[in-house]
Amino acid sequence: MSPLLPPADTRLIFGCGYLGLRVAQRWLAQGMRVAALTRKNERTLRSVGIEPITGDVLEPSSLRTLPAAATVLYAVGMDRSAGKSMRDVYVTGLAHVLDTLPPCARFVYVSSTSVYGQSNGEWVTEDSITEPTEEAGKVILEAEHLLRSKKPNAILLRSAGLYGPDRLLRKQPILKGEPLSGDTDKWLNLVHVADAASAVLLAETHGAPGETYNIGDGTPVSRRDFYTRLAELLHAPEAKFDHRAEPGSPNRRIDATKFRALGWSPVFASYREGLTTAIAETTM
Repeated sequence: MSPLLPPADTRLIFGCGYLGLRVAQRWLAQGMRVAALTRKNERTLRSVGIEPITGDVLEPSSLRTLPAAATVLYAVGMDRSAGKSMRDVYVTGLAHVLDTLPPCARFVYVSSTSVYGQSNGEWVTEDSITEPTEEAGKVILEAEHLLRSKKPNAILLRSAGLYGPDRLLRKQPILKGEPLSGDTDKWLNLVHVADAASAVLLAETHGAPGETYNIGDGTPVSRRDFYTRLAELLHAPEAKFDHRAEPGSPNRRIDATKFRALGWSPVFASYREGLTTAIAETTM
């Protein structure tokens, strides 16, 4: 086999966490060999059939033995306990990987809809302007630009907020009956982690090289409605809000029509179905 043709049944994951692990499990079920870079979870990965590669995106020397893979998933998130800045992790770390990665047929990168800075509740598509007002969005957009400059054929998925089992937004304050700060009428854009995992697999097989896709369940919900329902399902005190105004802060509704046209249909079409299942599967 030519060294330029990676093994067709091999997958490599950077960021085998909340989303990445679920993608890995689906690939394993398809009979794929799955490897993942990890700083400290070798035993956990091995226990589910993933080949751990000890390394750190911020240490280029640890990336020299990365295996060739047909598909690479890059879903690195922020680990605040590591003591690194967001720019270090998202931009510098990505640069290190792109400079050392063996050739691959497909590179799927998980980004965030925080790159959009719209603040008037408008619907946002992939063609909408990206002028984030918050620092996190600016860093993520910088990472996107780096990706496009070094690997223009990468498939970029801008994900709405992930939720699901063991990831329920503002769960602890709600259980304690604490008031939630923020503008209650602004929109939350969400996608259940199971649907995000299916989106990665569909992007791998049907995504067009070099394209950008929004990933969201298509049913934005006001903060008030979401947290009110979450409190009900948790049998917690009625959700309380301090109604703080946030003029100029991000407030948009994410349109994922472009990705749906590839055949993606979320199992959890709204927070109502998704929250019920997520709570039932959450370790309390």
